[in-house]
Amino acid sequence: MSLLKMKNPSRNIRNRIMISGGGTGGHVFPAIAIADAVKERIPGVDILFVGAKDRLEMEKVPAAGYRIEGLPVAGFRRKLSLGNLSVIFKLLRSLRIAREIVKNFDPDVVVGVGGYASGPVLRSAAALGIPTIIQEQNSFAGMTNKLLARKADRICVAFDGMDKYFPREKIIVTGNPVRKEIMRAGFKELRHEGYKFFGLDETLKTLLVLGGSLGARTINIGMIKNLDLIDRSGIQVLWQCGKYYHESAVNAIKKSGACRVVLQDFIARMDLAYAVADLIISRAGAITISELGYAGKPAILIPSPNVAEDHQTKNAMALVSKSAAVRIPDNEAVEKMIPVALELVKDEERMRKIAENISKLKMEDPAGRIAEEVIRLIKGPETSSG
Repeated sequence: MSLLKMKNPSRNIRNRIMISGGGTGGHVFPAIAIADAVKERIPGVDILFVGAKDRLEMEKVPAAGYRIEGLPVAGFRRKLSLGNLSVIFKLLRSLRIAREIVKNFDPDVVVGVGGYASGPVLRSAAALGIPTIIQEQNSFAGMTNKLLARKADRICVAFDGMDKYFPREKIIVTGNPVRKEIMRAGFKELRHEGYKFFGLDETLKTLLVLGGSLGARTINIGMIKNLDLIDRSGIQVLWQCGKYYHESAVNAIKKSGACRVVLQDFIARMDLAYAVADLIISRAGAITISELGYAGKPAILIPSPNVAEDHQTKNAMALVSKSAAVRIPDNEAVEKMIPVALELVKDEERMRKIAENISKLKMEDPAGRIAEEVIRLIKGPETSSG
């Protein structure tokens, strides 16, 4: 009998929840959405985040009003490298620190949303007999989550057919958590506020280009190389370039003289950005796709090639197969993405159909569904839905 099965019935309920993971906005914001949903349902709940030091979560989680501890964990490089030796040492150190954090906080449930810190924390929690939930965002499960799934109590997924990766009896299709300001936004009503907030012209079509919270190289280069074409097109662009590309993007805009491009390194008010957008260019991260479903806007997806098992292409194709998005391969995007966008933005009927189809794919209140699973695990096996 596992530690989990032995310990669950006798645990003292403290209403303490630990949420682990991060690295990018695609992990951090869903984690915050889950925390908010749990907080709404359990007044006075104590929530502790555990992330990776020097990553996005160390800034965004405290800004959302939650405590966070950092681990020195880092990701492995895909090519053989001596740098991977230091990654191994960091992982071993992170496992030791994670175990101490979990023991000291003694949570009722631990939720892992993916990212570097998620593995050490969930592994430590499972070893200590603490119930765990995995939130798998993508249509293709990563190796870490496959390994963690053996001892997880629940696996909350966003796509059908995930039983090819996980035990069927543990799977619950919840959808991906979306920031509450996006899930609850009335995008039509916000449109005027969005134009004013970003300094955009209400009479022009708006292309929203999401170059990633950290920076998507291909998308940003595609923008830089096509600024003259954009300037001649008569549309305006709201461009999130990521902090690593901000300086080069500013210099490129100055050099080109493009006057209808609003540049930001990070867009905090994504609800307003979606509200003003007529068309969106983005990577195909699972959370972005979920947000697009709520926004109900047509999108050109450029899957990142720098992800495990090319899962962003699989995410994008899940939409393309339902005529809910347009896909451009990364190796063609610099040349094609702006010309394709300029053609598509003229075809209002096609854009309407794409928007209608992507809207059909959204799931209602994914964060709330995951929060309900957290509560069931706190209460014990008798309330289990699995």
